[in-house]
Amino acid sequence: MALKMPMLKTLLVFYLFLNLDFRCGFLQKPPSSEEKTEDNITMYTRILDGLLEGYDKRLRPGFGEWTTVVNTDILVTSIGPVSDTQMEYTIDVFFRQSWNDERLQFEGPIRSLSLNNMMAGKIWTPDTYFHNSKKSVVHNTTTPNKLLRLESDGTLLYTMRLTISADCPMQLYNFPMDEHTCSLKFGSYAYTSEEITYVWLDTNATNGLDVAEDGSRLTQYYLTGFETHSGSCSTSVGNFTVLTADFHLKRKLGYFLTQTYLPCIMTVILSQVSFWVNRESVPARTVFGVTTVLTMTTLSISARNMLPKVSYATSMDWFIAVCHGFVFSALIEFAIVNYFTKRSWAWDGQGDAGRNRNMAALTQRPPGRDGVAVRPTVIDVDIYVNSIGPVSSINMEYQIDIFFAQTWTDSRLRFNSTMKILTLNSNMVGLIWIPDTIFRNSKTAEAHWITTPNQLLRIWNDGKILYTLRRDAGGALAVGDRGP
Repeated sequence: MALKMPMLKTLLVFYLFLNLDFRCGFLQKPPSSEEKTEDNITMYTRILDGLLEGYDKRLRPGFGEWTTVVNTDILVTSIGPVSDTQMEYTIDVFFRQSWNDERLQFEGPIRSLSLNNMMAGKIWTPDTYFHNSKKSVVHNTTTPNKLLRLESDGTLLYTMRLTISADCPMQLYNFPMDEHTCSLKFGSYAYTSEEITYVWLDTNATNGLDVAEDGSRLTQYYLTGFETHSGSCSTSVGNFTVLTADFHLKRKLGYFLTQTYLPCIMTVILSQVSFWVNRESVPARTVFGVTTVLTMTTLSISARNMLPKVSYATSMDWFIAVCHGFVFSALIEFAIVNYFTKRSWAWDGQGDAGRNRNMAALTQRPPGRDGVAVRPTVIDVDIYVNSIGPVSSINMEYQIDIFFAQTWTDSRLRFNSTMKILTLNSNMVGLIWIPDTIFRNSKTAEAHWITTPNQLLRIWNDGKILYTLRRDAGGALAVGDRGP
């Protein structure tokens, strides 16, 4: 009994100790989420402070030991517009660069840290620039569009959104059926290829360059393809790595078909329509010719305004030149036809008296005996004065209205017929020879044309011709003071 009492006391003390320990453990509270967040912030703040402590952003990773490799890839969100006159294009891209900086390695429960753009100014970043850019803009709305991501092994991903206007040399010989390759070249500005090497981030899908599905909707071009290249550039200060992204463009023909080609074709067709107009309709054919020439000139100037002032001829220039040649030749052809029409036989074979005659010979002076001009042609002149005056003493001239008749004989116009006299209209006047009579002291001389030309042509069967016309003449007046 005496031995059992100490054992019971020991068991009781052990029971009370276990019960107390259980209650204390049950009543203890777990840490809250806010406490965990504060702990994480404090931890990563200490990590970043520790990384930047003693960090010299002026030195590249691996300075003096190895070459820094910068992996690059580009996502094109939109391309265009493409300017033919300035020979440049605009492109909007997400430009990504990745490299390893072992000075920024850290340990922690999180393997990746996404940082804002302020951190980029505290660490070393590549001094990348675009060789053929004319203007580059970093998007800053609503904040600078930059991303900096740090992996625990020291790998950095640096992304920014850029809008770049780059040079795109074009050869326009085949315009507007031309194709062009616009390049985007970039590399380090200060570090040679022995210090920094750029490489495309080669993946099975993009090969370092990708274009968004809705990013290639251009108004004047099709984006037929794109590719990447790696190369080097040698200058007086060293060799530099250069990466190139090529964009292959093909021009769309729709605009030029409707604005240039079809109007030119229609203008050429319109110029040929003038040949279906009566050759004696001079005003109508003149309007056709001059209008089509001016239209082609306007189209040529309009087409040239879409291009830079290159010193060579494009495919469109040759097309317009050929069209211009057709139109201008139609106008020249009309002028030639009109010239010979006035000298053709107006009767077109009508009339018995002139049938089968050599009409060209009739415009020559009448021959003498046996077809040889051995004597002068005698012209009998008769003047009937219809009115005279006014007489101007100031201008020393007078006006006179006369019927001027001339008679001569032309043996070539003899004919056999029951009719002894033929009275013809004024159309016949230009087809036979008539005297080239002039009024030597006249200042003005006008023939009457209302309502028809006031002319009479009468031919006798023996070849005698009477030609009468009405004229108003203004002659010089000899005035002298003879005294009283």
